Amino acid sequence: MIEDQLAEIAAGVSRILASELSGGSNELYRSAYHLPKQGGKRLRPFLVVKSCEIVGGNMADALPAAAAVEMLHNFTLVHDDIMDNDLLRRGVPTVHTVWGEPLAILAGDLLFAKSFQLLLSRGGSAEQRRKAAEVLATATVLLSEGQHLDMKFEEMSTVTEGEYLEMISGKTAALFKASAEIGAIMGGAADPDIDRLGKYGWNLGMGFQIFDDYLAMKSTEDVLGKAVGNDIREGKKTLIVIKGLETESRDQLKALLGRKDASDDDLASLISSLESSGAIEYARSKAESYIESALGFIGGFQPSAAKKSLSELARLAISRKK
Repeated sequence: MIEDQLAEIAAGVSRILASELSGGSNELYRSAYHLPKQGGKRLRPFLVVKSCEIVGGNMADALPAAAAVEMLHNFTLVHDDIMDNDLLRRGVPTVHTVWGEPLAILAGDLLFAKSFQLLLSRGGSAEQRRKAAEVLATATVLLSEGQHLDMKFEEMSTVTEGEYLEMISGKTAALFKASAEIGAIMGGAADPDIDRLGKYGWNLGMGFQIFDDYLAMKSTEDVLGKAVGNDIREGKKTLIVIKGLETESRDQLKALLGRKDASDDDLASLISSLESSGAIEYARSKAESYIESALGFIGGFQPSAAKKSLSELARLAISRKK
């Protein structure tokens, strides 16, 4: 079962994170460790490990790199929560609500620096670590560019589907792609296999983010760990919003988009309208299409337990509840 494998890899990653971020009473380290210690899905570390295994490597080769990727991911979450002024993440108060914005920014900076420190110091050969760090640095640049686009979209009256896809390619898919490539590198793969796994990871990330936007409308706060419909209050131009503005939900959507004081009842009514108009189902279908493309890129690998795991991971991306 993929859940058991996820738990095994998450446990290994968690041990490394605890070791790297245990600062005792030091509030900088405690604030940096606040989100990582809550667990999370750990999909990116799983992707690192299984991409390593599918090319002949093993978990021990990949775990430090997997933990490094998870650290960097948590850095982005800490800063995202500050920018979005989110109060909850993984069902607990966000870092900036507990320690304040200045320390939260520093906590994110520490996670960023520690991720590269870890990646460059443990696992594989010196050349593999260097190559992996180069991949992660490139992904971080793309991620920052994607996050900037996401911020700009809040100020734009209209955003096209193409612009949205460009944004999530950086904000989300770039790190999924890097995770798969880093795993392949640590497993000693040749460039063609690194490329194939990178394309698998990119398509997985695209599908994952679109489905995330779907869940933000269709899940519940108890399951999601944050307010449902909050994307509307924040004025985010998700694929559902972009499509909804082309349907009969347009006027209702424009009236609520970006309204911080929008009531839960108003949002529930809007979500029902978006569902009736087909905007929500359009996003789900688009996510499924990316996942099918992801599966195609690993089709040429020989059958193995790791290949099966990567296939199951892709399907999990569009069947999860949060």
